[in-house]
Amino acid sequence: MVDLLRVLSLGVVVLWHWSLSLTQWNAAGALTMPNPIPDVPGGWAMTWVLQVMPVFFLVGGYANLAGWQAVTRDGAGARRFLAARMRRLLAPVLPWLACWVVFDVVVQAAGGRSVLAWGMAVLAPLWFLGVYAAVVAAVPLTARLHAAWGWRVLAALAVVVLAADAVRLGPGWGAPVTGLLGSLAVFLFAHQLGYFWRDGTLLRGGRRTAAAVTAVGLAALVLLTTLGPYSRSMVSVAGEATSNMFPTTAPIAALAVFQLGLALLARPWLAARLQRPRAWRAVVAANGLAMPVFVWHMTALVAFLWLYERAGFTLATEPTGGWWLTRPVWVVGPGLVLAAMLAVLSRCRRRRRGSEGQPRRG
Repeated sequence: MVDLLRVLSLGVVVLWHWSLSLTQWNAAGALTMPNPIPDVPGGWAMTWVLQVMPVFFLVGGYANLAGWQAVTRDGAGARRFLAARMRRLLAPVLPWLACWVVFDVVVQAAGGRSVLAWGMAVLAPLWFLGVYAAVVAAVPLTARLHAAWGWRVLAALAVVVLAADAVRLGPGWGAPVTGLLGSLAVFLFAHQLGYFWRDGTLLRGGRRTAAAVTAVGLAALVLLTTLGPYSRSMVSVAGEATSNMFPTTAPIAALAVFQLGLALLARPWLAARLQRPRAWRAVVAANGLAMPVFVWHMTALVAFLWLYERAGFTLATEPTGGWWLTRPVWVVGPGLVLAAMLAVLSRCRRRRRGSEGQPRRG
């Protein structure tokens, strides 16, 4: 089930970026991706399910605690754990980064603008992977704290999140630093929640516990977004004074609790479906592609965007009826480009492995 949730969470992110963003070039020539949430009545409610970044960190907490326990049982230490995790996390990033660096050098040599001038949307995978890498790097510490202090670690992280928000949104002291501190505490909180899933604490009591976790998360979300200074939307919305994602705020921590409760409620049903060999094989195959798909999905979008404009089409700036009708195009188009990219990368990888396996002459 954990593998399925990882695939689903990254899949939702990819599909959201492709089809539920008003992708366009602004007056400065930067690529921007506002969403249509303000134009959809009650659209903010969708983000309470479709903002799935907390799910990825929950699943990461589950998997990382399992990996840490396995390493410590074997008598190995933090170095072995971190080397294996970072290698798995960063391996898809290196060819992606190399391709963009080469492309940027060629474009600038030809008199064009640096890719960095296109806006950070192109480099969206980097911020997420950077935050996740920081959380993984902390596992040797957070796993030990979990074993020693349990729920008190979650409570301390929640206090840090709320304090950072209060300072930043109140008097505004040290906004960049408090924003970064609060954001890191939110994702550490979600990751730490996954530890309680892994160690079985949240599985005791069955559906009753799952329902209680769901209710607590939902109540916290309602209270924070109704009585607090927070947006109801869990994604950034143009024109709103505050964003819950940049910097990341307390409602995202509450969302992690709510979504964990939903996952626990769905667990028996999903586990039964995954007993089918065909379904499980599909999840395993998709899980193997999840990180490469995430790393390359924005590159595929930019490539399709270039083809789309060269074909004479113009980008919509408002979520009109016509824009909604074209949403399938923005799933299929980038999807085909991404499939071609991954096929080329796979072929290059096979050739490199083949050449490395060739006996040397001389």
